Formats: sequence, C-alpha cells, structure tokens
Amino acid sequence: MRQPMVAGNWKMNGSSDSVKELVAGIKEGMGSVNNAEVVVCPPAVYIPRVSGAADGSNIKIGSQNICDQDSGAFTGEISGTMLKDVGCEYAIVGHSERRALYGESDELVAQRFAAARRNGVKPILCIGETLEERESGATNDVCARQIDAVIALEGVEALADGVIAYEPVWAIGTGKTASPEQAQEVHAFIRGKIAALNADVADGLRLLYGGSMNAANAAELLGQPDIDGGLIGGASLKPADFLAICQAAG
Repeated sequence: MRQPMVAGNWKMNGSSDSVKELVAGIKEGMGSVNNAEVVVCPPAVYIPRVSGAADGSNIKIGSQNICDQDSGAFTGEISGTMLKDVGCEYAIVGHSERRALYGESDELVAQRFAAARRNGVKPILCIGETLEERESGATNDVCARQIDAVIALEGVEALADGVIAYEPVWAIGTGKTASPEQAQEVHAFIRGKIAALNADVADGLRLLYGGSMNAANAAELLGQPDIDGGLIGGASLKPADFLAICQAAG
C-alpha cells in the first residue's frame, strides 16, 4: 500500500517571520492528518529555520533543487551533502520552472536525481508537458522522455528511491487544473510505462499530481487510483488550505 504524500513547494516566497508562522500553522494542524506524509520545501536559506520550527512534529523537509555535484567550485549551488546535513529528506528535481527558466535539460535533471540518491536524499522528479505539447498530443511522449533520461543514467530500479510528480506546465500557477480523468490518464500511463520494465517498482512508486491542486479539488484528484498525493504550490503557503489537502490525502 502506497502511503499518500503531500509536498509543499514554497518557491521563492517567505521571510524569517512568515516561514516561522507558516510552519507553526501546519504543525498545529498535523493532528488532523491521519496517514499522509507531509513535506515542506522552503527556499534554501530558510531550511535550517524551518527544520528547527518543525522539530517535534512529523513534518519532513525538502529542498527545491540540488546540485548534480557533491562539492567544489560551483558558485551558487547547494550539494546533497549540505542538504542532508541541514535535515533535508527530499529534494525537488526538474521542476518545470527550472527546465523552462533556467534551461535544465533532461540529462542534467537525471544527474541531479542521481546526486540526491547517492547522498541519501529522496528525489521528487517533476515531469510534464506544456500546453502546446498537450494540444499536439505529445503528453505521453514528453513524460516518457523525461523519465527515460533518469532510467538511462540510473536504471529503472533507482525510481524506487524517489517520487515522481506529474505537473502539466499549463496548469501551474494558472488556476487551470487537469480534470481528475485527465490527470489519472497520465498517471496510469506513467505507472504502466515503468511496470513494463519493473512491476514491483511501478507498484510501489508514489505518483504526485502537481498542477494547481487546492483545498477544493484535492479530494476528487486524490480519489483517482494512480494519484498518490500532490506537489502543492500556492496553496502550500496557507496553512488551512495545505492542511485540507493533507487531510484529503489521508
């Protein structure tokens, strides 16, 4: 049985005071979350503060990115060893904003995935198509290509050490959401693709939906058989909304 997971991606938002209040609000409501694994991914500079504020709760900490190298002359990067050192259990890799705004290739994302694994950090691999790609019928091809880059580098078994988040780019921050049926269709394709290579890995792999999930639509999305949780953007900055999604997850 796959444990539901809800991860909040705070993106480049927050201050020392606001992240403290946000964690306090989530922490206060954790008693109403029965089964879901709850992860928050703050901006890197606030990871130690958030980790300290979350102490004594079941809230886990993730980063929004991770360097493909472990140390050295890589100005501005943060390594898996560093993230592990400050309490990160997860790292988002390949978010659509990293791919689109900063030109991260499938191959670089795969290397970041590998870096997380070798440092004992669980990667959350983001995949998904643009509106143009969806309208041209390329959704499955795009998702397959992005997954195949990781499989080519690490092998399909490596996916068992991480999580995959399907995030249709056209539904991120736009207020648009894939219908539960649309999201399920892609999630089923992803699981089926991996099952063709390793059924056990596919069966145990958690697939998150990451396209404008909120308190109002979470239950219906999470009710789909291959949607195991959510990667939450805007709603993760509001404790009540974020907790409502966590409660809907289990």
